[in-house]
Amino acid sequence: MTSAEGARLAPEPVAITLQVNGEPRRVDVEPRTSLLDALREGLGLTGTKKGCDHGQCGACTVLVDGVRIYACLTLAVMQRGRAVETIEGLARGPDLHPVQAAFLAQDGFQCGYCTPGQVMSAVGLLGEGFAGSRTELAEQLSGNLCRCGAYVGILAAVEEARRDLDRQ
Repeated sequence: MTSAEGARLAPEPVAITLQVNGEPRRVDVEPRTSLLDALREGLGLTGTKKGCDHGQCGACTVLVDGVRIYACLTLAVMQRGRAVETIEGLARGPDLHPVQAAFLAQDGFQCGYCTPGQVMSAVGLLGEGFAGSRTELAEQLSGNLCRCGAYVGILAAVEEARRDLDRQ
């Protein structure tokens, strides 16, 4: 196969608009591009991490219409017009989201690679109403792996954030 033939086999990019962190963002993607790659490579939002690229580690967790998803397992074109929230959209200026503040206060991270996915999963589970007992929290966060083993701090951070959000 010549390079010209190979170029013709590649799908043509399509322009899509995603509602990312409250703003419409246009990006050209091949139809097979994951939401993760569209965010990182197409929009320059590198806070969402690429871990396993198979939906097994949770590093790519974002919220779509307020629900946690693995961005590596969904196509960007499937999210047209939907509200996508990434770690970059949580803080309001200098004011951290309560979950971010709790992660800092409780040492809910070590190397920090998994932290964006952990934080987004925590924000999602709190919003979804799955923040009951510590056991339930651990179960709800079990899809987000931390290779450093910072789980004690992560659970403490989510419990602190839940208390702070309940007071608001």
